[in-house]
Amino acid sequence: MRAAHESGRSPHHPSRKQGRRPPSHWREKEMLGGRPVDVGVMILRTSGCSHFHRGGCSMCGYNLDSRRSDRKESVTAQFERAMTELTDVRFVKVYTSGSFLDECEVPPEESKAILSRCAEKGVRLLVESRPEYVTSERIDEMLATHHDIEIAIGLESANDTVLRYAINKGFNVRDYDRAAQLLVDRKVPLRTYVLLKPPFLTESEAMADTVATVKYAGRFSETVSINPVNVQRGTLVEKLWRSWAYRPPWLWSVLEVLRASEGAAKKIVCDPTGGGRERGAHNCGKCDQVILDSLRAFSTSQDPSKLGSPECTCRDIWKAILEIEGLVVGGPCDLQRFFRGQNWRSKMH
Repeated sequence: MRAAHESGRSPHHPSRKQGRRPPSHWREKEMLGGRPVDVGVMILRTSGCSHFHRGGCSMCGYNLDSRRSDRKESVTAQFERAMTELTDVRFVKVYTSGSFLDECEVPPEESKAILSRCAEKGVRLLVESRPEYVTSERIDEMLATHHDIEIAIGLESANDTVLRYAINKGFNVRDYDRAAQLLVDRKVPLRTYVLLKPPFLTESEAMADTVATVKYAGRFSETVSINPVNVQRGTLVEKLWRSWAYRPPWLWSVLEVLRASEGAAKKIVCDPTGGGRERGAHNCGKCDQVILDSLRAFSTSQDPSKLGSPECTCRDIWKAILEIEGLVVGGPCDLQRFFRGQNWRSKMH
C-alpha cells in the first residue's frame, strides 16, 4: 500500500464513532491522457491485508492498526465521505492497506458500490491488489460496472530471491506475470510498484535490482511507481534501522535509478514517502528538498530534464559508500551513521 504515513507512524485505531470517516484523504496532481489532472487519494479503513495477518512484508507497517473485527459495511460510507470532501477530481485512488479485490477485505457489494459511484461521476478508479486476487472473473465483474479502472500491483522486485528472503512478499514473479498478462489482455491499465532498497541489500545491489525490475515491469505496465523504502513502525526494517543495520536509500540513488530507467516504461513516477527525513530516502539535509521537488516535477511532467542535480559535498560521501559497502563484514549497515558517531542516536525517533 502506497499512501503516506510519514515518519513511520500509523494513525491511532479509531473509535466506532469514527468508523465512517476515512483515516486520510488528499488531492494531488498526476498525468492522465497526456495532461495533468486533479487526483483524489483516500485511505479506507478495512480489516487489513490478508498477507499481513499471515506474517506480512518486511517493510510494511500500514496494517498495524487494522483489526479483523472492523466493520466491513463502513467501507462505502468512508468512500462517500471522502468523495464529498475532495470534489471535482478526474481520477480517484483508493487505498485499503491491502487488496481491494480481496472479498474478505472489501465485500463484493461494497466494491460494486464504489465502482458504480465512479462510473456515475466519470472518474478513473485506481485500486491495489495482490496478484492472487486478480482473476478473470473478478476483473470482468469490475469492467461490467465501470470500464475506466486501473489496477496497481506491488511487484517490488523481479528477483524471486529478493521477494522471498528480503521482503517476504508471499508470491513470486510468475504470479505477477499471470495477473499482469490478464490485465493486458483486457486492456486494463496496470500500475506496478517497485521497491528501492529492501533490507539485506547494499545500496548498489538495491539500485541494480530496482532498475532491472522497472525494465521487467515496464513490459506490462502503463505506469511504474518507484517507491524508496521508508522505515515504518513495528516492522523488521525498523528493527534493523534501530540497530544500524539498515539505512533508507540515498536520494542520490533515487536520481540514479530514475536516470538509468529512462525509457523502460511508458510512465515512471516517484514521490518518496517521508523523503528528506531520517526514516525516508534522504541525503545530508541540505540538498534534499531540491531533489524531492525535482522528483515531483519529473513525475508530473515525465521530463527527465526536471531531475535535479544540486552541488553538494554529500554526493562524494554517497559515492565512497557505494565503493566500500560491499567490503563490510556481516552484511549491509548504515555506514554514514557509523562514521558520524554516536550523535546520530539522538536523532532517531
